Amino acid sequence: MSENKKRLRIGDVLVQSGIITATDVEKALDYSKQTNTKLGQAIVALGLATEGDICEALGKQLSMPVYTDLSVLKIDLNVVQRLSENFARQKRALAIDQSINSDTGATVYTVVIADPLDYPTRDEITDKFYPSEVRFVIAPESEIVRSLSQFYRNTEAIAKYANQLQTEVVNSAFDMSSDLLGVDDATSDAAVVNLLRTVFEDAINFNASDIHIEPDENVLRIRQRIDGNLTEQILNNVEIAPAIALRLKLMSGLDISEKRLPQDGRFPVTISGKNIDVRLSTLPTQYGESIVMRLLNQSNGLLTLESTGMPDALLAKFRQELNQPHGMILVTGPTGSGKTTTLYGAINELNQPQVKIITVEDPVEYRLPRVTQVQVNPKIGLDFAGVLRSTLRQDPDILLVGEMRDKETCEIGLRGSMTGHLVLSTLHTNDAISSTLRLMDMGAPGYLVAGSLKAVLAQRLVRRICPKCGAVVKPTEDEVMYLKYALGLSEEEILSHEYKLGNKGKGCQYCNYTGYKGRVGVFELLVLNQKMMDALRREDHELFARLAREDPDYKPLAYMGYQFATRGITSISEVMKVAEIVK
Repeated sequence: MSENKKRLRIGDVLVQSGIITATDVEKALDYSKQTNTKLGQAIVALGLATEGDICEALGKQLSMPVYTDLSVLKIDLNVVQRLSENFARQKRALAIDQSINSDTGATVYTVVIADPLDYPTRDEITDKFYPSEVRFVIAPESEIVRSLSQFYRNTEAIAKYANQLQTEVVNSAFDMSSDLLGVDDATSDAAVVNLLRTVFEDAINFNASDIHIEPDENVLRIRQRIDGNLTEQILNNVEIAPAIALRLKLMSGLDISEKRLPQDGRFPVTISGKNIDVRLSTLPTQYGESIVMRLLNQSNGLLTLESTGMPDALLAKFRQELNQPHGMILVTGPTGSGKTTTLYGAINELNQPQVKIITVEDPVEYRLPRVTQVQVNPKIGLDFAGVLRSTLRQDPDILLVGEMRDKETCEIGLRGSMTGHLVLSTLHTNDAISSTLRLMDMGAPGYLVAGSLKAVLAQRLVRRICPKCGAVVKPTEDEVMYLKYALGLSEEEILSHEYKLGNKGKGCQYCNYTGYKGRVGVFELLVLNQKMMDALRREDHELFARLAREDPDYKPLAYMGYQFATRGITSISEVMKVAEIVK
């Protein structure tokens, strides 16, 4: 390696390339010393240049390839593992491919690095692959960090901490009732904290909505729900399950001596700079306590209706109903369908100084300014119905009831909407039309539903086709039949969109090889008209359903899903999972 290359500095390269000036370099050097960061990081932090600018300049100077987007590459998972997780994260390096040198016949490994001027690191990597050859490629550091989280997923660290905890539990007759109560020198306490921190970091990196910790007969399963689907890591350390459960129960303020009954709690945690509110549920099982944690990211700011993904036309109609002075509006769907996001988005829009808003929830998920939020506690008699009666005496303009659970809650909510209040709530039903039948099944009389209910918004979440590897394929025979019966479309009309109606993507490292990345909401909005209300007063469910389907403004869930599929946003197979055919 020549002296010139050894002396080459990133500031010199950027100045020679005309990207920054010598004065900028001095500013960045000062900032670098103050913050104890590398010069390149300081330059990006000060906004003097982008990571892409730096990579392109270095690539031109060193005659090295530059990959600005690693997600488009087909990366060999076996090659990735040639570098240990700790080394890869510390050195910001990722092995991505192997090939054969046609001249020498030697194996050549391609390694992506963030700092090509860090020659000691390059030498270390070369030594690790010896006698094979190494071809270095430059990529932005943020891109490498993202890819590292995609590939390594902290599985190595989770297994390591699990083994450490098992050693402590088995060898030292670990006394969980004392050690986990905060003894500073308890190594077992440190092990369980490290394990949980790593599990949380992995979940946050992948935008998981839930973490499941499930003891089995011989193994411990840690599962994460990502984009609605569970992924699993199996640990051969089932002995550590009680220690994990105990630590989490302590963090949630639960009774650590009670292992026979389910318990619910919550606690805040900060992971990777994000404030996460964790809702925890324990359930006694045959092999120990099963724990499920719902992760609520409080760092995202106020939820908005735009963030739900509603189309503009439907959003305008929904807002029109929200601006009514009184009446009930229901948001329906199964658990995990985004109802909370929609309701909080609505409350944020309605939250004005001149408006009194009270919410009754179980539990309170997001804290809102100016809104009076009440969490029910059935153990002391503070149930939905009891709280709801009291809130009506608090002079509210708008009430949000977490869920219509029983006859008493339904009737109080419906009558409250008839006495000048706007009532928002949720209901577990399959679609908007069946919501009225569900209310009557719980004992609400038809005349009361007809006089109070203004609109029902049903929603589901479907996975988005990965933008990096989405493939155009012909819809299957089952998908064509589904669209024919669900929406009454002709086969010719369906196949006219054949070029867009694909199933999932091929799978790449960007989407963790699932073919999908992220989720989007599909909705149906039913606004009751006079004829529908008359049918409800007579409790004629069949007539009500027929009138609803004939309403030109009503579009079923399958219709919006189909529209998304024709635009390549989701797949028909995803729509089929959430929108059944209604005969």
